[in-house]
Amino acid sequence: MTGIEWTDETFNPWQGCTKVSAGCLNCYAETIAKRKLRGDKFNVKWGKGQARIRNSAEYWQKPFAWEKKAKKTGTRIKVFSASMADVFDGEVDTSWRTDFWDVVRQTPTLDWQVLTKRPQNILEMLPTDWGDGWNNVWLGTSVEDQKRADETIPILSSVPAKVRFLSVEPLLGPVTLNLAKIGWVICGGESGHGYRPLKPEWALSVRDQCIASKTPFFFKQWGTANKKFAGKLLEGRIWEEFPNI
Repeated sequence: MTGIEWTDETFNPWQGCTKVSAGCLNCYAETIAKRKLRGDKFNVKWGKGQARIRNSAEYWQKPFAWEKKAKKTGTRIKVFSASMADVFDGEVDTSWRTDFWDVVRQTPTLDWQVLTKRPQNILEMLPTDWGDGWNNVWLGTSVEDQKRADETIPILSSVPAKVRFLSVEPLLGPVTLNLAKIGWVICGGESGHGYRPLKPEWALSVRDQCIASKTPFFFKQWGTANKKFAGKLLEGRIWEEFPNI
C-alpha cells in the first residue's frame, strides 16, 4: 500500500536523485531520506555525483506479487515508480534501468505510472522494444510553473506512449498547459516545512483547462505544513478522475 492518493502501490528500484528545478526545493524524498533512513544501509545522500542505492533483491520481487494479485482479482493495479528516485536519472547505472524494464515487461496486469523530472532523457532510456508504447506504462513529467510547462510538455508530447500525464505539483504559479496529447493531469500544493502556498485561482485554472480539453483531472491536496490537514476539496467537491483506458 501507499500514502499517495493517485496510485495503489509504489515501487522504488533504487533511491537517490539530484534536484533539477524549482519544484525540487523542498524535495519530500530527500526529507524522508534524511529523517527516516539515517544510520541504516539506505542512508541516501541527494545531489550530483552521489551514489544511488539499489533496493534489495527481495524488494524487487514485490511487483510479481502484485501481478499475481491483479490476475487473481481481475483488477488492474496502479504502480507509481519512483517516489524516491527518477527512472530517467542519467546518474543511475544503466543495467539497473534494464532490470527495471524487464520487471515492467513481465507484469502486464500492472499499470506502471512512471513520472520523471527529466523528460529529455526518456527516448534514449526506453527499452528497444518500446514501439508505440507499452500498454501497461503511463509516462509523466512534473510541471510546477510556466517555465517548466513550456520546457517539458512538448518533450513528453513527442514521446510515444499509451498514456501521457502531468504532475502539476507542487503548483507554484499560474500555468497554461498544452494538453493536446496529455491523457491525465494531477494537481496539488506543496506540503511540509517551508511549503509554498497554492493559490485557489491557480488550481481552478488547471481544472478548467482540463474540463475544456476533456482531460481527466485529479486534485491531490492543498499546500500546508502538515499533509494530513491539507484537505482536497476544490470548489466543494473532490476531483479524482483517471484515464479511461
